[in-house]
Amino acid sequence: MIDKRWQDALYITEVINDEGLEGHTYVPNGLKLKTSSPLNSNPGTNPEQLLGMSLSTCLEATLQAIEREHALPHTAAVYVKVAFVGSKAHYEFLVHAEVSLPGVAPALAQAMVTEVEDRCPVSQLLRQSANYTISLAK
Repeated sequence: MIDKRWQDALYITEVINDEGLEGHTYVPNGLKLKTSSPLNSNPGTNPEQLLGMSLSTCLEATLQAIEREHALPHTAAVYVKVAFVGSKAHYEFLVHAEVSLPGVAPALAQAMVTEVEDRCPVSQLLRQSANYTISLAK
């Protein structure tokens, strides 16, 4: 059964890849990206980069909202690393996000990292995985 929340979605997009890893992924009537494996030198964006971009953008946008709620100037930056690990029958991604909050008191900064992890929808998808971590930059 389809989740009933689809009926009240604030936004829906469709992304299609019908060519595989060495091809293209696209939004109908919109963005089209050449895709490629990270394990060769062919031009294109790989799934690791797309995941990292999605997570970093979501975390950054959510941090901007949290900064506004605390009447703080925008200083947040998000750095995401995605590793492709495993072997032929079992590949995985390791994902680590690091949040930088210059000028924010350490206790508040740590609380903001915890809050952004709970509020960012992409982080919510990933946080149940042992392969996902997020931390405050030192």
